[in-house]
Amino acid sequence: MSDEPSFAALMRRVRAGEEAAAGELFRRYEPVLRRAVRVRLLNPRLRRLLDPADVCQLVFGSFFIRAGLGEYVVNTPEQLVQLLVRMAHNKVTDLVRKERAGRRDYRRVEDGDSALDRAPADGDGPGEQVAEEELRRELRRRLSEEERRLADLRAAGREWDDIAAEYGESPEALRKRLARALTRVARELGLGALADD
Repeated sequence: MSDEPSFAALMRRVRAGEEAAAGELFRRYEPVLRRAVRVRLLNPRLRRLLDPADVCQLVFGSFFIRAGLGEYVVNTPEQLVQLLVRMAHNKVTDLVRKERAGRRDYRRVEDGDSALDRAPADGDGPGEQVAEEELRRELRRRLSEEERRLADLRAAGREWDDIAAEYGESPEALRKRLARALTRVARELGLGALADD
């Protein structure tokens, strides 16, 4: 496939935290993701509460944080789409669960009375960029030294097989260790489980 070399280069740039690469990836794949989210929001009440664009922003936010830490391994555009769609599915499920909780149950809420309606919209302005960078720093700060080293090796583009040879452990064990660490820290920060988002 002729797109794969440019896709690999784009993913390397995204993992390096290049803002232009993140924007390019968003422009390429947001329409596909938005369609997948719309399919998940069949209930009219849910459609009033959850805007597909907002869900996409949440999914891409989680993706860019985890990609910057070297967590995701996607080698083809198809793998990326599968990952993003799975993340969107999990994100919608999580948001619906939160909206159903206690007195916020979306099935009883009048228009404009949802916590999601009152939440500020995500944007791409300088404030959001600073907040994302602060979040990334806080995520890294909460990782142990070994977990940060694993995240740095992955962010530098090292494959799990190479890292495993260096550590003398299995690639899958190291991948799971980092995934558990990132999920733990994300929960501590109130972001939910990013590993399966």
